[in-house]
Amino acid sequence: MNQIVFLVDVDNTLLDNDHIQADIKAHLERDYGAACRDRYWAILEDLFVELGYRDYLGALQRYRVEHPQDMQLLSMSSFLVDYPFANRLYPQSLDVLAQLRKWGPTVLLTDGDVVFQPRKVERSGLSEAVSSHVLIYIHKELALDDVEARYPALHYVLVDDKPRILAAVKDAWGDRVTTVFPRQGQYAHDAEALASFAVPDVTVDRIGDLLGCDLSSLITVLPRLEAMRR
Repeated sequence: MNQIVFLVDVDNTLLDNDHIQADIKAHLERDYGAACRDRYWAILEDLFVELGYRDYLGALQRYRVEHPQDMQLLSMSSFLVDYPFANRLYPQSLDVLAQLRKWGPTVLLTDGDVVFQPRKVERSGLSEAVSSHVLIYIHKELALDDVEARYPALHYVLVDDKPRILAAVKDAWGDRVTTVFPRQGQYAHDAEALASFAVPDVTVDRIGDLLGCDLSSLITVLPRLEAMRR
């Protein structure tokens, strides 16, 4: 049983996924045309509704079913799997992970498919930064029992850019979790999303701001944990 475990999201928390999406759209338009870009993205969004995560390679396969003789599109898979994800890390992301690891076990907790998401985590350097402590689910907020079984702790700190995820985990774990909201990416200033869910315990403008936080500012139950340790 760990005293504290840190659970950190990947997309738009440590990694600028909005920038990655913009690069994919630009590449599609430049090499295959605007019509291909728009159709691929429509398929991608349909799969997001169906699966709960963006399946980039699955969308490419589904597009190919619609255009079985389009041989040029096959090179798009190379663009996706060889994308330079390390170039899209938010400033000080790796420093934040290093700081959290000084305080307790630190785990990447993310959603995604079984090919592209692990590739992203590996090629960005994030997996190495947490010694391969990586959990990838379809719906992570529904897999909290498995998270607890793998990384049991008296208290968790969850860092995530999605208010919906933070609220769902807070509802499940209550005072056992501190929710931290870095206001980055598409949900950073989404008034509707922010108003629809419980206010996170801690809000920072960017992931690097966590370097200015001490442990007690992230964990309000620290005195109770210290007493339990003694």
